[in-house]
Amino acid sequence: MEKTATTRSTLSEAVYKNVGLSRNESAALVDSVFNEISKSLIDGHDVKISSFGTFIVRNKKERVGRNPKTGEEVPITARQVVTFRSSNVLKSEVAELSETKISNIIGEN
Repeated sequence: MEKTATTRSTLSEAVYKNVGLSRNESAALVDSVFNEISKSLIDGHDVKISSFGTFIVRNKKERVGRNPKTGEEVPITARQVVTFRSSNVLKSEVAELSETKISNIIGEN
């Protein structure tokens, strides 16, 4: 089973096919959505998308890490990171699809 990633171009192509905008308008719409999400995260705001999940900005404290190659202790600076928590709706949809795929694979053999 081959794994592929969803990209901006595949999203804009889906918008083009399903919404009926031109390819350029679809690409601009997808870019606009991502820009708004990015701006909110840069400003330190969480982004909640109903039935999908929440992008959360976390502040990580400074800590001491270890270089795995040399074993040397290295300070890791304080920083902000973005995490994602999927909604229960998304989790259950993924679980259902996974179960369906597994049963289809088992049924083929």
